[in-house]
Amino acid sequence: MSQPISPELREWLVSQLAAGHSVPALRASMRAAGWQDAATDLALAQLEAGFPHVEVARPRRTEMPGPDLEGAPLYIDAGDRRVQVLQTMRHPRVVVFGNLLSPEECEGLIAAARVRLARSLTVETRTGGEVLNVDRTSEGMFFERGENDIVARLEQRIAALLRWPVEFGEGLQILRYAPGAQYRPHYDYFDPGEPGTPTILKRGGQRVATLVMYLQEPDQGGATTFPDVGLEVAPVRGTGVFFSYEDPDPATRTLHGGAPVLAGEKWVATKWLREREFK
Repeated sequence: MSQPISPELREWLVSQLAAGHSVPALRASMRAAGWQDAATDLALAQLEAGFPHVEVARPRRTEMPGPDLEGAPLYIDAGDRRVQVLQTMRHPRVVVFGNLLSPEECEGLIAAARVRLARSLTVETRTGGEVLNVDRTSEGMFFERGENDIVARLEQRIAALLRWPVEFGEGLQILRYAPGAQYRPHYDYFDPGEPGTPTILKRGGQRVATLVMYLQEPDQGGATTFPDVGLEVAPVRGTGVFFSYEDPDPATRTLHGGAPVLAGEKWVATKWLREREFK
């Protein structure tokens, strides 16, 4: 039996979009409430086709983290460091930076992290906690924001470079990939359809961007890959790759992974940016 699309449902959908909820989140909510996929698709299609004012109400992020690339600069002043712009892509929004960290900063982060390494966990969106993930075979740890001089200095540099407040960033994560270790392709945003996501979002909202920084390059392998667009970023020490995602949706084309390390060790530092203050 088909499910009727009532005026009340349309009004609810409009109000949820205006409140900042994404279409995937609405779809998941309707499915959880017992709506059939066909009826859900029809309701969302009617909003687009029959209610043009919905586009006005549809929220768009007015601000996103990212460097100022107006004028196609080769270098960007990040406060205490002149950072190179090595490569850019529009969709997905990807920027590769050179000279982001000094060799001394890379070594300092590795030394401070080494004694605290443990098998890497991932955020579990079904529960809101953390679990071991067979797709992620690295070792890692987290620094608190501003935990030491190097971390604090790097966080200020990232904030200036990406024009995003320090307080909107998660703690810096350090990862070590031994030979054979990898992280299979995944998304960094939190899936709106998972039951644990609302709990995760209470700490700072959605993730909206990622910055992966290479502290030690392996002898072979270990590239950061973007399978949807055929992009591979070599893990060269002192460089970093930034990418952002306006919506928690595969349409952002931000599927990415860490290719297996074939020889040597790869060390990276990852900074995830949230849409508001991370607590």
